[in-house]
Amino acid sequence: MSDRHTAELHQMQRAIAGLFLYQDILDCVVGKSLIELIRAIAIGDRSQGNALICLTAYGNFFRALAAENCSWEEFLIRRLLQAENPFSLQVQSKDLGSLSPAIVSAAQSDLHGLYTLYTHGQYIPQWIEQLGGLNGKVIRAIESTITHSPSELVTALQTRDWSELVSDVAQYYHQNGVGLFGKYRAFRWKDQLRGIPYFDQIQIDKLIGYETQKSTIIKNTDALLAGKPALNILLYGGKGTGKSSLIKGLLNYYTDSQLRLIEVSKADLINLPMILDLLTDLPQKFIIFVDDLSFEADDEAFKALKVVLEGSVTAKPANVVVYATSNRRHLVREYFADRPRPQDADDIHTWDTVQEKLSFSDRFGITLTFEPADQPKYLEIVHHLANSAKLGIDRDDLDARALQWATRHNGRSGRTARQFIDYLLGE
Repeated sequence: MSDRHTAELHQMQRAIAGLFLYQDILDCVVGKSLIELIRAIAIGDRSQGNALICLTAYGNFFRALAAENCSWEEFLIRRLLQAENPFSLQVQSKDLGSLSPAIVSAAQSDLHGLYTLYTHGQYIPQWIEQLGGLNGKVIRAIESTITHSPSELVTALQTRDWSELVSDVAQYYHQNGVGLFGKYRAFRWKDQLRGIPYFDQIQIDKLIGYETQKSTIIKNTDALLAGKPALNILLYGGKGTGKSSLIKGLLNYYTDSQLRLIEVSKADLINLPMILDLLTDLPQKFIIFVDDLSFEADDEAFKALKVVLEGSVTAKPANVVVYATSNRRHLVREYFADRPRPQDADDIHTWDTVQEKLSFSDRFGITLTFEPADQPKYLEIVHHLANSAKLGIDRDDLDARALQWATRHNGRSGRTARQFIDYLLGE
């Protein structure tokens, strides 16, 4: 290797060894394969018998990047923006100026080292060619797959020394979160918080009708994002009326915001206290989404949700609201046997017990009612979906078939209209 390439190799080695806070960026298959590759090149530079070892290490590095379907430069930027370390965790909830100067200096030093890795990655194929005597026959690294308009920070990272961008990186962490909350916007609780990489892309403006309900939930979510008091909301109504779609559509309505949605099944509501502990003091705002909610009287999940709605010794985080849907106005099932009779002697205040069950839904600050769609509203939804899908069907024929479909299937609703249009598209 030439003296210049040897100096560049040593710069990469020092950059890797000198990381104070961002070591985890390389604690992955791609990062470990890079470290092994740099080590092999350093040995190969001193021993001509190690060309095959270098080629093998380069193959592992190339394969790891191919699995991520991105270039080394794009991969490093992605890892930087999702990094979870003492610096990123603190600046997501604090001002940069309030951090220890030592931590800020360490972050600045690390960013300079990572920039070295970013810029010097382009030389690796040349080093492999020289060590193996391959004369330009090494396959170059994968080209960047960024096809969308990059953010201002990504553009800056592509053109400037990263050590100059410490305040910009800190602002990104504060706005977008770090770790799991920086990588995903939608989650599902199943023993632990699991990110949903491809969540429902439904758009609120594509939901026809229920304008008052949409306006109410948007205003309440505006308050949540503004750090103002926001209420828990129960969306009640018949099946297929768009209750769940409205909640899920909020993520697409508030793009580039701190809003996150966590779907929790009724069976997992007993874990709500644990979930809330994870969310306390985070800068992001969270919607706990519970679909198709109803309880039996002695349900442990009922008790867990009641504590969250009513409060306990531990206050509910101000950055969390519960949005739940139900087909039942009274969420707790009531049986005729539950009603007090003169001969009952077990519970002196039986009516109080019954009223506690019936009033559980009142513990939500807002209840939004979704009435079933009448025929004009159903046909309006069908027309809107048909126009969006560019179906060239005669209007009268479309109406007749839509009404016939509703009669034979699930009745008039937004869900039925969507299923009918999907059927026509398939046909």
